[in-house]
Amino acid sequence: QVQLVESGGGLVQPGGSLRLSCACSGRTFSSYSMGWFRQTPGKEREFVAVSFWGGSGTAIADSVKGRFTISRDNAKNTVDLQMNSLKPEDTAVYYCAARLSRRASTRFNEFDYWGQGTQVTVSS
Repeated sequence: QVQLVESGGGLVQPGGSLRLSCACSGRTFSSYSMGWFRQTPGKEREFVAVSFWGGSGTAIADSVKGRFTISRDNAKNTVDLQMNSLKPEDTAVYYCAARLSRRASTRFNEFDYWGQGTQVTVSS
């Protein structure tokens, strides 16, 4: 069983920064792909960023490329999402997710475990 707990959400002004963190209880964390997704009411969960298993690479959604960065610490079982130059349209609930398969994916329905989500609100 894998448990994920996100932290770091909150209210920030446009142009500001936030850092989200996700702590994972899995025993083989380095073998998981770890992703961040976001969702607003009435919309499908949207891919934001992923760190593929074993640190083999990352992928970032075009909508946040150049502003968001994903990083992982396999010694601490954590994955972070650094969000800079935030815009009102970044407002959403952000979810951390783990995928056990080693086949790369950015599809939300191909991730196996999810955190409870953390609210990010970008507003003046």
